[in-house]
Amino acid sequence: MICADMSVQNFVGTAIRGATWVALHNGGGTGWGEVINGGYGFVLTGTAEERERITNFMLWDVANGVGRRNWAGGKNASLYSKYLMSQFPGLKLTTPNLAEDTLLDSIVPK
Repeated sequence: MICADMSVQNFVGTAIRGATWVALHNGGGTGWGEVINGGYGFVLTGTAEERERITNFMLWDVANGVGRRNWAGGKNASLYSKYLMSQFPGLKLTTPNLAEDTLLDSIVPK
């Protein structure tokens, strides 16, 4: 099974946010080559425009990772998602509505 949704999202996100180069490629040795990875790079020269672009990009990149971990149920990621949104009012991260662990007890007989 090949899963590429997150790597494609990262690839496109880095491209539209102004990375100097982007790559979408086979994952190599990870999972016997059955993964797709996205990569990026920046050439930094110190201009004001570049500083704004890299700040925007890094916020997106970090928030993207925190958001994924939040959806996976990470309690620290949930807290950090809320913190990031409080610090950057324009940032909107969707948060999961987690079910109680006992929910299945009422549905699945033991």
